[in-house]
Amino acid sequence: MGLGRRLFAAMTVFLGLGSLAWGAPASASSDWSHNDQGAVRLISAVTAVGDSGRLQLGLEFHLKPGWKIYWRSPGDAGFPPSIDWKGSDNLADAMIAWPAPHRFSVSGLETMGYKDEVVLPIVVRLNDPAQPAALKASVDYLTCDVLCVPGHADLALELPAGAAEASPQAHLISRFLAQVPSDGALQGLSLVTAQATEGGGLKVVVTANPPLSNPDLFIERADQMLFGKPRIRLQQGGKRVVFETFPVPKTGEGDLFDKPLTLTVVDGSRGMEVVSDVAQAEPGSRLSKIVGMLGVAFLGGFILNLMPCVLPVLSLKVLGLIGHAGAERRVIRAGFLASAAGIMVSFAGLAAAAVAVRSAGAAVGWGIQFQQPLFLVAMVVLITLFAANLFGFFEIPLPQWAAEAGKGRGDSHGMAGHFAAGAFATLLATPCSAPFLGTAVGFALSRGTPEIFAIFLMLGLGMSSPYLVIAAWPQIAQRLPRPGRWMIVLRRLLGGVLVATAGWLLAVLTAEAGTWTGSAVGGLMLAVLLILGFGRRLPAIARGAAVVLLGFGGLALANGGPSRPIQGAPSEIKGLWAPFSKEALAKSVGEGKVVFVDVTADWCITCQVNKATVVYRGKVADSLRAPDVVALEADWTRPDDDIAAYLAGFGRYGIPFNAVYGPGAPDGIVLPELLTDEAVLDALEKARRP
Repeated sequence: MGLGRRLFAAMTVFLGLGSLAWGAPASASSDWSHNDQGAVRLISAVTAVGDSGRLQLGLEFHLKPGWKIYWRSPGDAGFPPSIDWKGSDNLADAMIAWPAPHRFSVSGLETMGYKDEVVLPIVVRLNDPAQPAALKASVDYLTCDVLCVPGHADLALELPAGAAEASPQAHLISRFLAQVPSDGALQGLSLVTAQATEGGGLKVVVTANPPLSNPDLFIERADQMLFGKPRIRLQQGGKRVVFETFPVPKTGEGDLFDKPLTLTVVDGSRGMEVVSDVAQAEPGSRLSKIVGMLGVAFLGGFILNLMPCVLPVLSLKVLGLIGHAGAERRVIRAGFLASAAGIMVSFAGLAAAAVAVRSAGAAVGWGIQFQQPLFLVAMVVLITLFAANLFGFFEIPLPQWAAEAGKGRGDSHGMAGHFAAGAFATLLATPCSAPFLGTAVGFALSRGTPEIFAIFLMLGLGMSSPYLVIAAWPQIAQRLPRPGRWMIVLRRLLGGVLVATAGWLLAVLTAEAGTWTGSAVGGLMLAVLLILGFGRRLPAIARGAAVVLLGFGGLALANGGPSRPIQGAPSEIKGLWAPFSKEALAKSVGEGKVVFVDVTADWCITCQVNKATVVYRGKVADSLRAPDVVALEADWTRPDDDIAAYLAGFGRYGIPFNAVYGPGAPDGIVLPELLTDEAVLDALEKARRP
């Protein structure tokens, strides 16, 4: 052995003996606590307690690839790490600081947290700085990848009394302390405004020097009100950033102005955290902002006349048109104007109902009245009476003043009947959405009361436009064949269409309130038809009283009888569908699957047409059976706040609604209301490509 090696060996032995004689410094970290998702330990920036009475610690996580833990405000799911210091000696209190988080957007779920490695800085205050500290930390946390696994660690760290020196972990803790957002001054960040928008959203404006390149905004409020992922606009090369977002429905209490917001702006290692009240929206012309949407609403209302949902009321429209054949122009004009008025008044009523329901804090949407058994029974009763009238079982008597008014115009039915037909057509047309209609309704329901009424009235104007055209050119109706004996056959055929409509509504009622209730109401309506059709020898008052009693009996049954649970999946394609939830959606997308989401309801005719013509046949059905495709059904037959919130996240308040998710479309591709093979297959292919 050479001289150099002998000297090195001697020095090593000398240092080793010296450390034994003088005592090695206490460890500045606890042991690691390992599990299948990673490891966690408690570390200290110093080797002893020192004399300041404060210690800088850190909770260090090493996570395996793909796994994450959560920030102090986790978002739509999860919970943050927590520490119980019970059993610690010489500990007064401890406070965790939170480095800037990252956003994880998966299938509509917005969560905030950390991946790979993170240290949560902890400031500990001691009871007596002259005494050693024996710290015991019981840590609970949640780690998530495709699945979420709760974690627990019991950690122990002892620091002796005496002068504090920097530990090997001091630099690591300092690195993550630098990532804890401050007031922004040192980072060149400044909040300009946090202001409400006229549409009920929130606009946050920040200035930055140097500029921001890939910023994000996290919003917290004391009552747990959540906000969606913001839309971000970089201005002036990133020196000015505008964030726009909306509160998530059904979270928090009150409105934006009730409580201050904690705003955390993050861009890489830069961050700013400020607490701010929300300023009122800037005054502006609401009318100028909705002119374009009024045109969209008109188109949506017009197209509603062509949708499958309106087919059950086609009989009323046909009879209304043919019934005017050969009549005087002024009579034709008055009749169709009355029908248009019935449509407009009905849409005004729907707008008022939407405002009232939203003010009460309940979920609001297009066609949600079909989720109520009482409404379904009332519609079944009305349709049964309309059908009986078409069969000739009875004539609706008019008040004397109305009859005289009708005679004066040469119209034996009077204007009341035309008005009622228009209103009735509107009610039956609302179960399903239509192109443009969903966009207009979504815009209206996310705004204030004036916008709701303006949009709904424009929808009514669009739906009533065919009536208004005939009122303007009544010669269209005059050229039709005059009523004759053939009308009796036509009336009976169209009465059969209404009976079929009543049967469809009874099927929906059965789905919502149970087989017993649906069968009982159907039996009562059959009794109504029998009384009206074969009980003509009875006095008119007796027949009328019997019909009224049976109608009230049906309404009473709507709230009685055993109800069945909602069926999560239809049976048309066995084993294809799984019940929808945001968690199931996130899990499937996280596994790399392509997900087809169908928001449907038994009362949505267009939904059933989409399934029969596209989803359950041909190449689309074959594609949905593929091993890498998951089909999720969100059944909105009955009220469901989670489904309503999911739709609202896309600015939609009606169905049908379909979206496709996958590696290439983690935020979803929204499909049109009327599905086509090409639209579905193209979306599936785009979502499959990362």
